[in-house]
Amino acid sequence: MHKAEVKPPPPGETKLLICVWHGFTLWRPPAEMAAQVRRRWPEMRVVHLPNYDHLDDELPDTHIFVGYSLRAEQFARARKLQWIHSTAAGVGQLMYPELRSSSVVLTNASGVHAIPIAEHVLGTLIALARHFPAAVRYQSERRWAQQEIWDRTPRPRELAGQTLLLVGFGAIGRELARRAKPLGMKVWAVTRSGKADAELAEHVLPASRLEEALPEADFVVLAAPETPETHHLIGARQLQVMKPTAFLVNVARGSLVDEVALADALTRRAIAGAALDVAEREPLPPESPLWALDNLFLTPHISAVSESLWDRQIELLLENLERWFSGRELRNQVDLKRGY
Repeated sequence: MHKAEVKPPPPGETKLLICVWHGFTLWRPPAEMAAQVRRRWPEMRVVHLPNYDHLDDELPDTHIFVGYSLRAEQFARARKLQWIHSTAAGVGQLMYPELRSSSVVLTNASGVHAIPIAEHVLGTLIALARHFPAAVRYQSERRWAQQEIWDRTPRPRELAGQTLLLVGFGAIGRELARRAKPLGMKVWAVTRSGKADAELAEHVLPASRLEEALPEADFVVLAAPETPETHHLIGARQLQVMKPTAFLVNVARGSLVDEVALADALTRRAIAGAALDVAEREPLPPESPLWALDNLFLTPHISAVSESLWDRQIELLLENLERWFSGRELRNQVDLKRGY
């Protein structure tokens, strides 16, 4: 059904459909996205739906879909669909067999979030190293806890000389490495292939050797894609081989961490602490034991939040549309076999 059309029709015969609804208002595309596409290609039919109410009606004659979610049964309705552009970097929600076996091109928003997430992680590393979360708790108690903070295990430390292990070395990992190296941190990376830019990472290991790298790290940052292979990438065994003074940071997807194993390790002080910007279930349920852990720093999936988000999203979409109509390779094309 999605095999016949390979060559894109010209803009005047193309329908582009934008449809994202999310409870968090920033994730919803602004009207400016559709407006800029129309200004560049006034002959193109551009439809922007604010929610999913009429999505099924608009899909049958859509050539390009811009959005985060398209279920398998909706994909089946989009008989003319040639290209999906995901406004999220993660595309696990689209990895169903019908899409993966089709000729539909899939691109994502990789790189759009790299700067804010790298800055978020850098702030998190400083906060963990200097025990800022503890200081905030003591402030709420009106306590001048200088001695208490110094006596914590591990003690407040410098980032200089510490080993930062980046699990995943895509746009986010590279952007973070560029910021960490001037602070004097040693940057290690674990990638699927075992290859990475040697100027940014001094040691690179393949994913199969993750457990060799973990004992060397003072800070472990997860920035890998969500795939079947990365599900619970960090579990009881991996936490066991980490240093008792090490911190774990996850800004990827909640599924990469076994939260039951993490809660156990934090409760036993098997590692120094963790910072999570993502959870296996979001919003994190009030009954989750993670809320009560004093060595866990939680942020509500805000690492990618930025006022520049949609400027970057629109710039990426416009560039890819230019490439699409001129027959050039698209940026951020997803490998449907790998799932990222």
